[in-house]
Amino acid sequence: MKLAYQTNTWGGVVGHPGGVTSIKDSYYLTHGSTEEAFKDISESGYKGIEIFEGNLMAYDAEDFKKLLTQYNLEFVGVYTGANFIYSEILPEELEKIETVAKRAAELGCIHLVVGGGAIRSTGIQENDYEKLADGLNKVIKIANKYGLVPHYHPHLGSLGESPEQIEKIFSLTDINFCPDTAHLEAGGGNPAELMKKYKDRLKYVHFKDLEGTNFLPLGEGKQSFSAMMNVLNEIDFDGWITVELDAFDDPKKGAQISKDYLKNQFNLI
Repeated sequence: MKLAYQTNTWGGVVGHPGGVTSIKDSYYLTHGSTEEAFKDISESGYKGIEIFEGNLMAYDAEDFKKLLTQYNLEFVGVYTGANFIYSEILPEELEKIETVAKRAAELGCIHLVVGGGAIRSTGIQENDYEKLADGLNKVIKIANKYGLVPHYHPHLGSLGESPEQIEKIFSLTDINFCPDTAHLEAGGGNPAELMKKYKDRLKYVHFKDLEGTNFLPLGEGKQSFSAMMNVLNEIDFDGWITVELDAFDDPKKGAQISKDYLKNQFNLI
């Protein structure tokens, strides 16, 4: 197993302001320094990075390659998303995702991770799950076109929050499952059990610790990473685990805490 880190801790989870009025500019974005994130992640001992699509698209391709080379990091994943349930804007959302996928693939990225499935102000309509699944099936085609591995990332506040919702979504699409362990537990699920249930879709993992409603560095919350590692070992998982922490006062320290935990508890380096 190989360890990567999400750059979103450097600046926190925000978004591109243009996305308010323009679907094609509706990017996830963090306002911290991407170069500082690369430097800190590398110095903390991680071998790869995942990045929000907005931060990726802010870079010239050659400058991004130079950063990867300078800090000896692999480009493991790019995170994007969409509403998926609004038919009129879906083509724009998919065009945005394809633009991101093309750029990511050119830079050697492995995994395309998408979140989403909007919840309407009037509540969930039953065919929203079908619309989400249709959008995810289109994401699979986009990923295949550019040689990326596509994943759905269940998330609080989306159609993929609870175990029942996740089951409904996966009954309608063959997309891979990228578990965010903290979001799964906060949504009422058992991360290890869900990872085992969808083991045939498990090609990439996000680790994040949780206590109450707080996301924490690994080992500082209440998640049972031993149970999750048992599942990964049972299925001979040999892919990337990306550690994610949406915000932390000292991003580098947070990365180091999680890295030390994984090394000390599971001998992951």
